[in-house]
Amino acid sequence: MRFVPSGRSLLATMGVLVGIALAYVVATATPVFALEQIEVRGAPPEVAREVNAATRDLLGQSLVTIDADEVEGTLQALPAVAGVSVDRAFPHTLVVRVAPERPVAVARRADSSWLVTGSGKVVRQIETGTERGLPRIWLAKGTTMHAGGSVPAGWIPATRALAEARAAGLGSRVKGIRPVGEELTLVLRRGTEIRLGRATEVGLKLTVVARVLQLVDGSVDYVDVSVPQRPVTG
Repeated sequence: MRFVPSGRSLLATMGVLVGIALAYVVATATPVFALEQIEVRGAPPEVAREVNAATRDLLGQSLVTIDADEVEGTLQALPAVAGVSVDRAFPHTLVVRVAPERPVAVARRADSSWLVTGSGKVVRQIETGTERGLPRIWLAKGTTMHAGGSVPAGWIPATRALAEARAAGLGSRVKGIRPVGEELTLVLRRGTEIRLGRATEVGLKLTVVARVLQLVDGSVDYVDVSVPQRPVTG
């Protein structure tokens, strides 16, 4: 048998569709779901301020019409943001969860300073003399630096090594790093040199360094782990 909907069923269906359409119009064209607050989570104050500035124009718009993917793309472009997700919290709030970039060093060029990450990304310029807990890398005069850019390619193995040093629990003890040719040397705040050799197996080398430093209690001039299976101190 062929099913034919009754007139009453058709009218009921049309009523539901009209109701949905009216609800959408009300939600988008009236202040019922107007955005009043942007709640930033997971970001330090300076990054939260950047996120708020980048999303300020959304205030007053309907939460229904805000494109979350577009907002995430805008925020992902901020130099200090490593990852972001955006959710609507009806009736009037947009929740922005931020994974901030984690600086591992301060790049210095003359009297200018920038925070940089393990990948070599430049997060932002800072006042020289601040962030004293981070190791320094010293750039050549005339090196171009800007937020969102990168350190010179030759320095990227060094920034990666500094990220590995932080992961090995040595980050706060490192004062700076020197690349000489293809070899890297970390300088600790007590003056001890950590000779890493070539930028290979850096994580393993720094794990060995952490153990050696426990044994010698920092009373050595250098620890050479260029061959991590045979560490040498002097």
